[in-house]
Amino acid sequence: MITRNFQSSSPLHLESGKVLENFTVAYTTYGELNSDHSNVIWAVHALTGDGQVADWWSGLVGENALYNFSSHFIICANLLGSSYGSTNALSENPATGTPFYYEFPTLSTRDLAQSLEMLRQHLKIEQIHTLIGGSLGGQVALEWAYTLGEKLEHAIIIASTAKTSPWVIGFNEAQRMAIAADSSWGQEHRDAGKKGLEAARAIAMLSYRNPSDINTKQQEKEEKIDGFLAASYLRYQGSKLAKRFQAFSYWTLTKAMDSHDIGRGRGGVELALKSIQARVLSVGVNSDLLFLADETRFLSQAVPSGSYGEIVSTAGHDAFLIEFPQLTSLIEEFYRS
Repeated sequence: MITRNFQSSSPLHLESGKVLENFTVAYTTYGELNSDHSNVIWAVHALTGDGQVADWWSGLVGENALYNFSSHFIICANLLGSSYGSTNALSENPATGTPFYYEFPTLSTRDLAQSLEMLRQHLKIEQIHTLIGGSLGGQVALEWAYTLGEKLEHAIIIASTAKTSPWVIGFNEAQRMAIAADSSWGQEHRDAGKKGLEAARAIAMLSYRNPSDINTKQQEKEEKIDGFLAASYLRYQGSKLAKRFQAFSYWTLTKAMDSHDIGRGRGGVELALKSIQARVLSVGVNSDLLFLADETRFLSQAVPSGSYGEIVSTAGHDAFLIEFPQLTSLIEEFYRS
């Protein structure tokens, strides 16, 4: 594993009309390029992930996994706005010499895809065998697949959509409201909104899981009137995230997710999807309450060369981070077809 920083010498012109004059993208690579550079696997992480894909997707990327280090050259970059090395709201604003904080510009999934394209060009990678991502990572991957054209052979989009639904935007707004309700939000320090982030994560976990999963795993074994397992579980998940992530990044990336619409300025979703040249596998989760399986299935129906597979799980949206045997089987079948 090698982790490096790409410092762009060119500005990134954002959809908002603003410009990041210079920016950094932290990225991690595993394995080595083969002689004809045909073994590039590019993964895109989800909302609170990072570039070390072998850690959080260990059942898919690893020494003995489908994407192993001896056969593949695997890349995963930390998305702009995130907390793990790439330019974000706590980075220095070159115009002021102090952190951006609340002046950090709004990013779209298209902006995030463009920053990855600039990294690809910097690395002189001419062909990507497989671009793969789930949730927000799937949205960014889909945007990038549109612009990559014939430079991309396969796109695997998991538990994701062509356009963010009002349902998802509503969940994200409720989470940002929780952050904004924190009395420290608005202050200029790195821990601003930390308690609000804990509450935001608790809200998010209810959308990442399926009711049947929570009802089973957090079922009480004794009668009580307080101190319920489900409440403790959500508080634990909120505290756990706040120790490794920051509210500024959460705000930035949920806003990016809200922005996602592959058809914006391109004649609509269906016309945009028809322009994707890569073979596409879209993978839904039967119990996903956030990005519905039908929304994910639509991707495979709208692109010129698409296939659909479905993970069967009680885990809900997060099944794409858990159900590795099913996911591996679906991808292997896609490659064989």
